[in-house]
Amino acid sequence: MKACVDIGGTKVAVSLVDDASSGDLPAPMAVRVVEPTVKTGEVDALARQVLALIDTACARVGIERSSLVATGVSSCGPFVLIDDGIEVANPNICGGLAGSPRGIGNAWTHIPLEAPLRAALGRVRIANDAVAALVAERRWGALKGSDNCAYVTWSTGVGVGLCVDGRVLRGKNGNAGHAGHSFVVDGDPAAVCGCGNRGDVESMIAGGSLEHRIGRDAASLMAAAAGGDAQADAAVQRLCEIMGRLLYNLTATLDLQRISLGGSVFLNHSTMLLPRLERELHRYFPALTHGLELRAAGLADKVGDYAALALVCDDR
Repeated sequence: MKACVDIGGTKVAVSLVDDASSGDLPAPMAVRVVEPTVKTGEVDALARQVLALIDTACARVGIERSSLVATGVSSCGPFVLIDDGIEVANPNICGGLAGSPRGIGNAWTHIPLEAPLRAALGRVRIANDAVAALVAERRWGALKGSDNCAYVTWSTGVGVGLCVDGRVLRGKNGNAGHAGHSFVVDGDPAAVCGCGNRGDVESMIAGGSLEHRIGRDAASLMAAAAGGDAQADAAVQRLCEIMGRLLYNLTATLDLQRISLGGSVFLNHSTMLLPRLERELHRYFPALTHGLELRAAGLADKVGDYAALALVCDDR
């Protein structure tokens, strides 16, 4: 069996599959276990949580951890390389990046991941979650057949995976696509990103920032807008304007033909958000945006699980 690990700023999910299908459909998950992402204790707490969840998943199907043939890890980033091993410097997990304004409750600035997992598991492949999701969406989802495309997750954070001329972009540390930390507005005093930036995309629209910035979470804001609250509707429109600028900037820079959108903020409210994002995107320079397609993630809320699977799908 293979283990699929999805690490996010809100939750960690571990799934097991008994075969990594190379066909048109992903292999079914044999078991899945989920916990809130640990954010307290020693700096290796996240790696230990992943291993404990893998042990729980293995126990449920009656196997030992040692029998796993490969482990794919789709993790929120950014990454830093320490002694050639990937460590996670995610602003929604590491409280030491922005400090007290975010109130995460730890002093971590980066978290060891690859070294402890490789020591315990052997064969491990780790990639940024949005990059891994892009690979999965191109293999099984809404990006099939597209060589110039992006996957954008709008969730606790905002992340991007990019593909140009059929090549998935990764960068020197695996951080290509961290457009959530780019700036599209002037700094808002209340917009504090977990990385310490003020006024970047994550600080303005990410699920992990909304309550701090505007006093309500994504679910309550969207529900109020859907119920006819004019103030909430205007706030949602502002979020879509900011995300629309990000999508346009990606398209103008990379000449994209299709963008797949996922993440809990988007997928839970896609009926409201998708048409607004389409309108925002196509307000801009038509020579660059004509023909661009926005689609909801074809793998829907399973995209994180299958992102990890895609990393080891051809490992036998």
